[in-house]
Amino acid sequence: MIAVALATLAAYGLDLPVATIGSRFGGIPGGLPAPAIPLLSLEKLVAVLPDAASFALLGAIESLLSAVVADGMTGRRHRSNIELVGQGVANVGSALFGGFCVTGTIARTATNVRAGAKSPVAGMAHALFLLAFMALLAPVAAYIPLAALAGVLTSVAWNMIEKPAVAALLRSSRGDALVLSATFLIVVFRDLTEGILAGFLIGSVLFIDRMSKEVRVRAAAPEPATPSELDDAVMPDDPDIVVYRLEGAFFFGAAASMGAVLDRISDSAQIFILDVSRAAYIDSTAANVVEGMARKARQRGVTVIIAGASPDMDAILRVHHAGPPLTVFAPSIERALEQAAALRSAR
Repeated sequence: MIAVALATLAAYGLDLPVATIGSRFGGIPGGLPAPAIPLLSLEKLVAVLPDAASFALLGAIESLLSAVVADGMTGRRHRSNIELVGQGVANVGSALFGGFCVTGTIARTATNVRAGAKSPVAGMAHALFLLAFMALLAPVAAYIPLAALAGVLTSVAWNMIEKPAVAALLRSSRGDALVLSATFLIVVFRDLTEGILAGFLIGSVLFIDRMSKEVRVRAAAPEPATPSELDDAVMPDDPDIVVYRLEGAFFFGAAASMGAVLDRISDSAQIFILDVSRAAYIDSTAANVVEGMARKARQRGVTVIIAGASPDMDAILRVHHAGPPLTVFAPSIERALEQAAALRSAR
């Protein structure tokens, strides 16, 4: 406040040729405009949709991050849905008065908590203070130099950055470092919207890559050299019955590699049991892979039994024709082994 006041007095008293709020934006309104519903059209909706999506992502992330910081300072727990719904209602109401969308901010929240705030009254008081500032000091604010506000924002941004955490992130994970660096550089040198979208897209690609590496297919029984995992010791003595367990999220990112593995495994037995009880998720692409594997296996005379499918997995496999009669479903690995023994004896 002192720096802004001194810079304003210097700019006004010395008649410095600097941009001010008044010269750039015409000053600050001395009150609130009458509420009005904006004129909407399809062309306008299409034009603002990219920016709207970026601000929605930024607003949700910043508000929830602000709430998490407040939780850490107060020892309380916020309600995420209420935070986002409240922010959305506030922004809709602000737009009716010609206002701009806003988010919960870490700097002001932390300042309130450090000052002893314990309830939403602190935020309401802040809003009332700004309203009083607009009503009483708007003509004076028109002389504030934009360079002074830029200095304030730079100082706030520098103090908000958790520099040790950023340094640790850059050292620990190349993927996270790439997301951080790309977002930061694009926001600074290009545009906020482009930076947010770029960071979101890069993060999504890295997440898909990480998740695709987590899915794996392994024998359901341990190797002789690793006699652990007793719950996995279900491999039957019959060499014509093979049991494998699918683990992780089986989705489009891992479909191609897992499809080749499943095809190769199903070549080595007359009855192939695929235990999916530990699979976190199966999407439509993965279901098509299972269907293709089972169809090739049936052409070679191999019976495929899918064990431990959850209701959601059961439904998506059936929709993509990976269920009966192409395959046999079993509620558990034990039941699948019983069915395999019965099928083997019938042959």
